[in-house]
Amino acid sequence: MERHNVIVLTGVVGLMAAILVGAGEFLLHFDPLARYSETHYDFMLATSDAQQTIGHFLGVLGAPLYVVGCWHIYLMLKPANATLAFIGFLLAAYGFMIGADWISSRSSIGALVHAKEQGLDVEHLIKLYQLRYENLLTVTRITTLAISIIFAYLAFTGRSNYQKWQALFSPIVLLLLSFIVYLVAPSIGKYLMPIALNVGFGLFFIMSLIQTKKQTALR
Repeated sequence: MERHNVIVLTGVVGLMAAILVGAGEFLLHFDPLARYSETHYDFMLATSDAQQTIGHFLGVLGAPLYVVGCWHIYLMLKPANATLAFIGFLLAAYGFMIGADWISSRSSIGALVHAKEQGLDVEHLIKLYQLRYENLLTVTRITTLAISIIFAYLAFTGRSNYQKWQALFSPIVLLLLSFIVYLVAPSIGKYLMPIALNVGFGLFFIMSLIQTKKQTALR
């Protein structure tokens, strides 16, 4: 893809992030009485559980797209000073990831405010949590599968910086190894299961860094 097209595409994705997160925050936070505060949350009584759930998904699914928008800014600034522009990208991307974590919490405080007004209903709160958060893990699993397929294909072509045999050790395969260890040796696997995704990607990055070092040594 030509550089100009990449700049345009990343800019469009950044705009999409602003629209999605903006719509999500509006649904989460809008109060006709404008009782906005960072110390009390009465303004969240103005929105229903259903509205907050929709706002939650729009905000949480849209927020990561800001990282792509940050890459657009980097590409635009790169001609002036590539190093400083990249530092700016890292800082902005990190800030937006923290912001994504924050916006993911807003529907929870909204649910607590509603529960306080209506009388605490723990089962209702648990169901809202399952709806709003457990389902998000599916997105991570799908993206992990997608990047694993792309990695395996490109590595197997022999044209990447990876050896062909490394196509067998994609992130999803390394993730599944944690489950296999758990089934075969539960006494060991019980330590891996709570962090299985991180173990998989950790091993993958170790493998990738070793390969990077080898590539550097050959040059």
